[in-house]
Amino acid sequence: MFRTRDKKTPEPFQDVSQGLKKLYRTKLFPLEDSYQFHDFHSPALEDADFDNKPMVLLVGQYSTGKTTFIRHLMEQDFPGMRIGPEPTTDSFIAVMHGDQDGMIPGNALVVDPKKPFRKLNAFGNAFLNRFTCAQMSNPVLESISIIDTPGILSGEKQRISRGYDFAAVLEWFAERVDRIILLFDAHKLDISDEFSEVIRALKNHEDKMRVVLNKADQINTQQLMRVYGALMWSLGKIINTPEVVRVYIGSFWAQPLLIPDNRKLFEAEEQDLFQDIQGLPRNAAIRKLNDLIKRARLAKVHAYIISSLKKEMPSVFGKENKKKELIANLGETYLKIEREHQISPGDFPKLKKMQELLAGHDFSKFSTMKPKLLEAVEDMLANDIARLMTLVRQEEAAMPSQAVHGGAFEGTMSGPFGHGYGEGAGEGIDELEWVVGRDKPSYDEIFYTLSPINGKVSGAAAKKEMVKSKLPNTVLGKIWKLADVDKDGYLDDEEFALANHLIKVKLEGHELPGKLPEHLVPPSKRHQEIDMGE
Repeated sequence: MFRTRDKKTPEPFQDVSQGLKKLYRTKLFPLEDSYQFHDFHSPALEDADFDNKPMVLLVGQYSTGKTTFIRHLMEQDFPGMRIGPEPTTDSFIAVMHGDQDGMIPGNALVVDPKKPFRKLNAFGNAFLNRFTCAQMSNPVLESISIIDTPGILSGEKQRISRGYDFAAVLEWFAERVDRIILLFDAHKLDISDEFSEVIRALKNHEDKMRVVLNKADQINTQQLMRVYGALMWSLGKIINTPEVVRVYIGSFWAQPLLIPDNRKLFEAEEQDLFQDIQGLPRNAAIRKLNDLIKRARLAKVHAYIISSLKKEMPSVFGKENKKKELIANLGETYLKIEREHQISPGDFPKLKKMQELLAGHDFSKFSTMKPKLLEAVEDMLANDIARLMTLVRQEEAAMPSQAVHGGAFEGTMSGPFGHGYGEGAGEGIDELEWVVGRDKPSYDEIFYTLSPINGKVSGAAAKKEMVKSKLPNTVLGKIWKLADVDKDGYLDDEEFALANHLIKVKLEGHELPGKLPEHLVPPSKRHQEIDMGE
């Protein structure tokens, strides 16, 4: 049926996940398979790769608090969890949702078609013996899965071989996860050789990367500023992108703060990080779509490279010498393909790595150029992806707001310990007295210098006083709208005091509310509000 379908008739997709699977199987996989893409870059994708929940990958040197961070998010110990100052996590642990708590060893995990880990068997027993899945019934894991990784070693320890390609395993995960969190300890920022290698292995995934400067409550504000600056400088040298990576500063565990000076900063940073993680289920479809586009572009370039090398090979004699020559001159092949097909240099695989991989292949078994396979991928990128993008938007609109819930994500949602509760415009929310009343006598003094008529000052008179705050007109206009409660174009003494209170809120660095909260409504206007509401 698929073969006889008119090329111009677009493929029908029931949903995004089904559409991605169908496009991959029918259009991208044939190209990958023909040009041995899976031997060079990344194993073939399976249905579980498109169906699985968003995954968060935690990476960091030992004792930076990765395992504690997971425990903090879930507010629950997970099977196989070990915490200590030395490298205690020597395994990759996939923390996933399950009806019963328990551990699944690596060899059993990679044969489960419902889990997205089947292709990890390529890394062999040395890796699989150090890979487990911790299953547990936790509300946080209903929306996301978390991958805990071995602490990256420093100094002498990193010379002892792990028995498998650690950076390659991380790269495999990086391609499939939705968020990569790099954890640093505020006490030890030295980035070891292995950590540098790992961060470079995560190249091309900077959009998924976030940085957490953990244990920041153990140093004072001045030291924290220096540590933050040093971290940004170190990261800039390794990641080498014009964009600055987002760094969250805090103490991500449920223990008392050692130095509480920066409590408000830590709360705001934790809130921002939680919001970032909570948005992952909502953005999962767009991430999978984006990753498929990236993969398709690389597969296209790979096909051009392989077919170009095949074309240059002699049919009978001198194959081995020609192979060495082609590998040595691979950079020139890259430039030729770049010019011929107008491909961005950023789409090409790393030259050195590609040369190493090519050395182990027989060039005579490579495929020649197959235009139909490339046309199918071009059609997918030009037409099918745009239709899937529309479907993503439709699915987002039809679904209730998806977000991670449970665990630490519930602690800051509501009640007096919600972020910003009792601060800024929320100050005085629980008090019986009107909070503006505290400073009203000083505001009244200014009010009566403005020559009020019938107990009210005009907008022009109030403006002269309000602009002294040096706030922009857009902000002062919003304050005026909030303070003129009865909307008569004038301010009485209570409304004028309210305007000054809101100016103070803004000058202290807080945001203004979109609508005036009930506790800020002047006492004399509260009955009017009720009457108007009725």
